[in-house]
Amino acid sequence: MASALKSLSEYTKKKNIDISEKKFAVVISEYNPKITESLYGAVIETLLKEGAKEANIYREDVPGAFELTFGAQLMAEEEDIDAVICLGCVIQGETKHFDFICDAVAHGVTNVSLKYNKPVIFGLLTPNTEQQAFDRAGGKHGNKGVEAAVAAIKMLGMKK
Repeated sequence: MASALKSLSEYTKKKNIDISEKKFAVVISEYNPKITESLYGAVIETLLKEGAKEANIYREDVPGAFELTFGAQLMAEEEDIDAVICLGCVIQGETKHFDFICDAVAHGVTNVSLKYNKPVIFGLLTPNTEQQAFDRAGGKHGNKGVEAAVAAIKMLGMKK
């Protein structure tokens, strides 16, 4: 398990760029709000810490994880948006619903990124239990929101 070896909140500044004029869209699932709001807080804190302007960070809420890809597409098609960060949490249940949703979101996020030639970051937690989700949303494994924000910055660095 990767998060057992390294905190999700640790990162290097290698390849980080000046993001003071970059615009970020954060698409967040309303499902599992205690977890997703913690992820969102970490994204905002990290982007601001790294130089983003609060006025250049836009939030769009969607009902659930499945809707992240359409929300990401709507944001990515906006020419002035430089990167999109998708945040959500799908906790393993007793049915195959988990597998279908996680797979669809992973493929959808990738497709949107390639279609619009801009970073679209997969910040979807896919834990087996609610406790594992909390552990990755500011708990003992750090916060996936930090990792998602840093990924967006580093991928923008590749585009320069």
